[in-house]
Amino acid sequence: MKLWNLTTFLTVLILTFSGCVGTSPKPKAVVDNTLPIITLTKNGTFADMKAVGFEWNSVKDDPRVEGVYIYKKVVDSKEKSNAFYDTLENRFVTHYLDENVEPDTAYSYVFKTFSKESESVPSLEIVVKTLPVLDSVSWIHVIQEMPRSAKIIWRPHVNQIVQNYILERKTLADEKWKELALIKGRLNAEYIDSDLKDSHVYKYRIRAVTYNDIVSKPSKEIKVLTKALPISIENIVASSDLAKKIILTWEPSKAVDFSHFKVYRASSIDGNYKLITTTKATEFIDDIQEDGKDYFYRVSVVDTDNLESRHDEKSVHGKTLAKPLAPSLVAVQMQGKNLKIEWKSTDPRAKSFIVEKTIKKSWIDSKIEEFVDIKGQSFIDTKVEPKTTYYYKVYSVDAFSIKSEASMQVQYTTKANQGEVIQREIPKVIEKEQDTIRPMDDFSVSDL
Repeated sequence: MKLWNLTTFLTVLILTFSGCVGTSPKPKAVVDNTLPIITLTKNGTFADMKAVGFEWNSVKDDPRVEGVYIYKKVVDSKEKSNAFYDTLENRFVTHYLDENVEPDTAYSYVFKTFSKESESVPSLEIVVKTLPVLDSVSWIHVIQEMPRSAKIIWRPHVNQIVQNYILERKTLADEKWKELALIKGRLNAEYIDSDLKDSHVYKYRIRAVTYNDIVSKPSKEIKVLTKALPISIENIVASSDLAKKIILTWEPSKAVDFSHFKVYRASSIDGNYKLITTTKATEFIDDIQEDGKDYFYRVSVVDTDNLESRHDEKSVHGKTLAKPLAPSLVAVQMQGKNLKIEWKSTDPRAKSFIVEKTIKKSWIDSKIEEFVDIKGQSFIDTKVEPKTTYYYKVYSVDAFSIKSEASMQVQYTTKANQGEVIQREIPKVIEKEQDTIRPMDDFSVSDL
């Protein structure tokens, strides 16, 4: 309460005679011993953190007095005597306020009255020490392990001259404290710092600010560690032998506050991964409906605070089952009135075959027939007519009904007299080792 009353008094001083302070006239060279000497009242000195005030007995009864000279020095300085500092150009003034001072510092003052020609002998030296800087709040605390944020709380300052608070922050890498926020209102006692880094250390402290902008000492430092990201998934497995789908499986999350998983997919290992699903399960079936389709996957863990684990360092490759290898046509020959087509298959996945027959009697007259579920590696076409061109392709089919690419196409043209048809040898085709064999240029077997 004393500090409050003192501050109020000093404020009155500012309002009362701040307009009386001047910088002229300067001290006179002549000293008049008959001029009145300034004497302070019983309680004639007042001190705050950044101001000191004086009150002296009136000298108004001596009409020779035109004002008061003020001399000042810092007590601990190397100055031997007080230097001229200020002038009051009115003999009726009995108060003076000096705001050009620092907290917790001792100052020496001397006062002299002056007339038109001379000045009085100096008053007694007056030593005043400013108050130390105001202490900050007595208690400050931080809530630990919040997601990308920190909550700082403190006990409001007991001194009613406090108007605001300055919150300061630094990281372990920072050399200096940085002002984070100005919190207005003495009774405000909370601040939430957001947009912080995950699993990162921050330090905080508070300074109280008075209504006349005096900043207190810093509070004690507090340290916070923001919440870490969930632990990443380690073992992710993607299938590569299933028809038209890829199944992903992974281990359960160890996060206590687990919420869900996110599954990402890209067409290449370094491609643009897009979110394709969220799930609480440890398995996901990617229904693709394409054969031999490659994808790369990443899976992340998300907790109840919506923090997501790292997932950009581990990708898993999945693939749908590729088409079986196309068969190789070996021979086409007439057997009586029938046409026999033979092929060879080296793919153990082939469970049956499809023969595709195209009938062409002219450039504009053609039709396609398909013979399915052929178990062997040959086919006898019993519907062969004279003077007709036939085209044949063969496909492999696996247990999942996946159809291979077409074999090379063979062309055969019958003559008018079916009995005179002579077979030409079919050229050999060198097959490359690859997932599928695409058709070569058509070749034909014609009657002579």
